[in-house]
Amino acid sequence: MKEIEVLIEKGILVGVNLQNESNFQYSMEELADLAEALDVQVVGTITQNLERVTPSHYVGTGKIEEIKSLYDETNANLVIFNDELSPSQIRNLEHDLDCKVIDRTMLILDIFERRAKTSEAKLQVQLAQLQYMLPRLVGLHASLSRQGGGTGGGFRNRGAGETKLELDRRKIEDQISKLKNELENIKDQRETQRKKRRKNQVPVVSLVGYTNAGKSTIMNQLLFKMGQQENKQVFEKDMLFATLETSVRNIELSDNKSFLLTDTVGFVSKLPHHLVRAFRSTLEEAKDADLLLHVVDVSNEQYQFMMDITNQTLKEIGVVDVPTIYVYNKSDRADVSYPLISGNNIWLSAKEDVGLDELIEMIRLRIFDDYIKCKMLIPFDRGDIVSYLNQNASIFTTEYEENGTLISLELKEADYKKFEQYAIIK
Repeated sequence: MKEIEVLIEKGILVGVNLQNESNFQYSMEELADLAEALDVQVVGTITQNLERVTPSHYVGTGKIEEIKSLYDETNANLVIFNDELSPSQIRNLEHDLDCKVIDRTMLILDIFERRAKTSEAKLQVQLAQLQYMLPRLVGLHASLSRQGGGTGGGFRNRGAGETKLELDRRKIEDQISKLKNELENIKDQRETQRKKRRKNQVPVVSLVGYTNAGKSTIMNQLLFKMGQQENKQVFEKDMLFATLETSVRNIELSDNKSFLLTDTVGFVSKLPHHLVRAFRSTLEEAKDADLLLHVVDVSNEQYQFMMDITNQTLKEIGVVDVPTIYVYNKSDRADVSYPLISGNNIWLSAKEDVGLDELIEMIRLRIFDDYIKCKMLIPFDRGDIVSYLNQNASIFTTEYEENGTLISLELKEADYKKFEQYAIIK
């Protein structure tokens, strides 16, 4: 029986450092991580300092020979560029290098395609892929012949897939229109759910942050602390973009207070704008939140840069003026004291469950600040009210007096207004 040849992806990374960008080195390391997330073996790196990108080839034309030499020397079969390339740049590079060229956007799209689990995430990725592909049809058609034989390897579909590339422009435009309609319907359903939550006055806390900062770990640890079922746990793994779908979980505190915690897709530098647009409705969960938990991997030297990227992306999707707690996670791996609280900042380690009680207290103080402490005397014939308060308020003491049940409690302002007539005003 003939063995199937498995194509091992071997890639050369190429980046242009524009005007001595301070985070250039980190973005190249991140590019290597992105490549490895697709099982691409990085066999070499070439960088160039330029004032501006060369319009025809991205790199200066003199660099082409250097890339070609390293490509031949390392037996590579792929060249990966650190920025989104224009259709003409892809065409020119593939022609002059005579090999397959991938840009950072294609790389991220391919990772997203693999990680997508829900039908919504799959639709969002598909839409972003088609929007990216449309202006690049000619170049992508040409590159099909360079994809080589064999199966396996990182780019199963090279960011799009042969069958999709055979579609003509009109069919792709029709497909884009269809996907947009489907996503619009899902967005409407999501909006209906949000309205329902607002009506029920359940506070919403949204986890945001760079990819792999530990958002899912925090969600799972909070669920575990509250003794909530294991089947509510969300997927977590030490890898880029482990979570693409928005998870919403109800966190029930010991004093009958509860809030919804939402986990959103992580950000990354140079996140393709097509993806940001496609995931907009998912990311908008953060827009309607009462509180954001901006999770930061403080053990990473570039954490300040990651925070800037997260803030920029949030601004881009219209998430502004939402109260925020900055959660400096993975403090156990950094040279910092923890647990530590300073204003709206907390240093903790979610994995070690150190600092989570303090985080819950910070959340409690911010989202339940409209709660009122009081005493109410409820007539005996209104047992329904006592039952409601037992379920929805925090009861401190209950005494039975001549005229009814005397309760000392803390409750939502809305509930207080509802039952204000029973309050005992001192």
